[in-house]
Amino acid sequence: MTAFLDYGSDAVLMARLTGDNWRIEDYVARGGYEALKAILTAGTPPDQVLAEIKLSALRGRGGAGFPTGMKWGFMPRGAPEKYVVCNADEGEPGTFKDRDILRFNPHSVIEGMAIAAYVMGCACGYIYIHGEIWDVYERCEEAIEEARAAGVIGQRIMGSDFSFELFNHHGFGAYICGEETALLESLEGKKGQSRYKPPFPANVGLYGKPTTINNVETLACVPLILRNGGQWFLDLGRPNAGGTKIFSVSGDVERPGNYELRLGAPFAKLLEMAGGVRGGRKLKAVIPGGSSSPVLPGAIMMETDLDYDSIAKAGSMMGSGAVIVMDETRCMVRSLMRLSEFYHEESCGQCTPCREGTGWLAHIIHRIEHGEGRPGDVDALDRVAHNIMGRTICALGDAAAMPVRSFVKHFRDEFEYHIEHHRCQVADHV
Repeated sequence: MTAFLDYGSDAVLMARLTGDNWRIEDYVARGGYEALKAILTAGTPPDQVLAEIKLSALRGRGGAGFPTGMKWGFMPRGAPEKYVVCNADEGEPGTFKDRDILRFNPHSVIEGMAIAAYVMGCACGYIYIHGEIWDVYERCEEAIEEARAAGVIGQRIMGSDFSFELFNHHGFGAYICGEETALLESLEGKKGQSRYKPPFPANVGLYGKPTTINNVETLACVPLILRNGGQWFLDLGRPNAGGTKIFSVSGDVERPGNYELRLGAPFAKLLEMAGGVRGGRKLKAVIPGGSSSPVLPGAIMMETDLDYDSIAKAGSMMGSGAVIVMDETRCMVRSLMRLSEFYHEESCGQCTPCREGTGWLAHIIHRIEHGEGRPGDVDALDRVAHNIMGRTICALGDAAAMPVRSFVKHFRDEFEYHIEHHRCQVADHV
């Protein structure tokens, strides 16, 4: 028997999992599909299910943190053709939680999508899976076939009048397709580029029909909420953000990996779970929500709780919960250069501020890092980033700009040292 996967003592979504108990019979043994069965057997009104989701204060786990119940409520009731889509295009540096859910607990997502479809009146759904995780796609294909054979998706589920078909779609690894409207474009067979909003997907989504897009982790939480109650889930977290959250910890820690904690737990607890800073070094900086979120100095992060409001108050965002830890040996100029190169590479090119601006950011930082920085380059970085923010169709421009502005804000001295001395401050002092 494979050893239990250790996500921490707070784990509920990823509790009792091993590497080999992902199949439908294992999921049923853990209480899986009980929530869907109870709803369909009793003929529970969709509004009643929606009220429980709202009570739970479940917020989107993909980055924006939008209240899930409110999002489901936007779906027009009278539309004859509607879709529910799971965003599994996990491509941001530092983020690797959703693939764990799909690999080790895929039926939680399938049940969550079926319940979401019941509430919103959708007859069809899609799971859009990131193009660089083929093994996860294959696992999800097997899980859907198991679910279809067991009658928990398909026509007249569990003898009810409710029918729901579900399909996987394998992407091609474009970061832009993590944006919900670019994902829809790709799902339709087009180039992955963001759409203008409005209209929003709830009104004009997949194939021009009303569509709701939720993250993997968000949907996986739904069966737990319906099985244990919205109040139970709310009590696990904070008043306006219920439940637990999976944090992907990478960088300079002893045990990189995924850890599930109650929302509102201190960052210090997460760092301890990950074994602390590697080699006993000092904590220098933390990117708390994936590479697109502003960096924070380690001292600030050590005083911060892991929930949406606390991290926002500290000056960053929780995002997808991808925590990148950097110790005292890390050069912040080099770290930012790598991030900026990524966003320049992944810009779809549709918007001029993003297409041109990300190139300028990468060029200037590359120049500074390689000892060719000029007086005024640091202010130029901040100015270019400022001119990108809020001026693009989707949030990729902001995602490229926010790290730059925060690195310059908190670690300006390192950038200026590179320019003045044509070498790295960290290398000179560590």
